[in-house]
Amino acid sequence: MVQFAADAVMTTRAIKLIVLDRDGVINRDSDQFIKTPDEWRPIPGSLEAIARLNHAGFRVVVATNQSGIGRGLFDMAMLNAIHEKMHRALALAGGRLEAVFYCPHTADAECECRKPKPGILREIGRRFGVDMSGVPCIGDSLRDLQAAEAVGAQPMLVLTGKGEKTLREGNFPKNTVIFPDLAFAASALLAGD
Repeated sequence: MVQFAADAVMTTRAIKLIVLDRDGVINRDSDQFIKTPDEWRPIPGSLEAIARLNHAGFRVVVATNQSGIGRGLFDMAMLNAIHEKMHRALALAGGRLEAVFYCPHTADAECECRKPKPGILREIGRRFGVDMSGVPCIGDSLRDLQAAEAVGAQPMLVLTGKGEKTLREGNFPKNTVIFPDLAFAASALLAGD
């Protein structure tokens, strides 16, 4: 079952949607997980990139695996506090997220919402009334790219977080577009808009 942090309002008109992974794309990642608001630190330029996308009419959504919940490393109240810090920081930069969708399960659960499975992206498409074909999905790990490919979205790899490791290991979808970070990805998307 897909869980989400904010209800998205379905719309009947075409919208410009972009899906971002959280850790390693918007904020710095940690092998020990981001467990508190103090550990959540934005990657330089990421918040401003989201604001630029918003101002150009993009609706920005986060899709993130948060297995730290399933592992007992933090609870829902702490995840909400982390996301509240992210929302406040984004607002100060002039940006916003439409919704944060997350999977709280560990890999052992084999749920459909944990990337690389595409359940979380399918739910985003359903909630927003959008065919996910061609929707930019930006991540730093192979599982982000595989989930995007599974729904026909456009996989985009950033080299922040685990991105350089993902690039070195290869085996990502052949149509993956690669950028140094979210700011570069946003500039490319805005130039082609």
